[in-house]
Amino acid sequence: MHSYPIEIGDSALTAFQEAISDASKVMVLVDDHTLDDCYPLIKPYLPAHNICVITPGEEFKTLDTCKLIWETMTREQFDRKGVLVNLGGGVIGDMGGFVAGTYKRGIKFVQVPTTLLSQVDSSVGSKLGIDFQGFKNHIGLFLDPIGVYIHPPFLKTLSERQFLSGFAEVFKHHLIADREAWHSLKKVSPLETDTAAIIQHSVDVKSRIVHEDPFEHGIRKALNFGHTIGHAIESYHLENGPLLLHGEAVAAGMIAEAFISHKRGLLSDTELEEITTYINTYYQLPVIAESIFEDVFSRMKNDKKNLSGEIMCTLLDGAGKVKINAPINQEETQEALVFYNSVVSAN
Repeated sequence: MHSYPIEIGDSALTAFQEAISDASKVMVLVDDHTLDDCYPLIKPYLPAHNICVITPGEEFKTLDTCKLIWETMTREQFDRKGVLVNLGGGVIGDMGGFVAGTYKRGIKFVQVPTTLLSQVDSSVGSKLGIDFQGFKNHIGLFLDPIGVYIHPPFLKTLSERQFLSGFAEVFKHHLIADREAWHSLKKVSPLETDTAAIIQHSVDVKSRIVHEDPFEHGIRKALNFGHTIGHAIESYHLENGPLLLHGEAVAAGMIAEAFISHKRGLLSDTELEEITTYINTYYQLPVIAESIFEDVFSRMKNDKKNLSGEIMCTLLDGAGKVKINAPINQEETQEALVFYNSVVSAN
């Protein structure tokens, strides 16, 4: 389904070692956390290499950090036969791929995702990018890695909050594409699921959708459920605090966008209640002050999915199906945020 391999499980690091064996140079991109927790696990599989360490966090997914990485690669005389190893979560994968794709008009890179969010979602699909002027992934490109190597033991380094953040994307994949699996998932705590199985399920769902629509002209927009309102909420909190993890913002967006789906008659009362109850049970999400509703909506006006000045959203058409390119307006968004607040304030 892909032009590159996606290896999951015990064989992943051996396959990773083989994939980079003919590189002229290897550089490992890490942050402070993955340097301490994850780099020791892959070091035995690496040839001679350099390391570039960046500060962790979405707030550093910027051109300034890219400049630091490019400067390091230039100083080390990294050539076009080199390979950049992105060892980390979504920020490392998105930004590292973007840096590789633009350095000397493009060098090879591999994704070695270390968080649940990156293993089930962001490492698959060839989307790369950075944030710009407060807008998520505003500058970027589509470019395939030479491989994605998913080693589930990395997840042992995560906090419960980080694990649940990644699980929001697992939850989303079930809601948009697998009604029967959702009915099974909703009965189990995220912390008690079969991790290997949920990784494989999410990779299968996303791979199938990306294969059908690699450049997001159509059905790939299904993957954006929860992200139109969620990204705007995330961007606001990045600038103003308190910091929200990506999956937490997506969970908030899914409550709001499920409400809009329900208001349009696409989602039943029972389905809306099941979705909101599941999220509210496992996530501690903040109330969004009505005074910032206008700011959130303003950020939505620059969403990448927008067409001809209209804000385009992905809505649920019943659990397991979606309606893409659904225009939403400010009144609907504000009503959805009021509903969201009523849900999380009851937690």
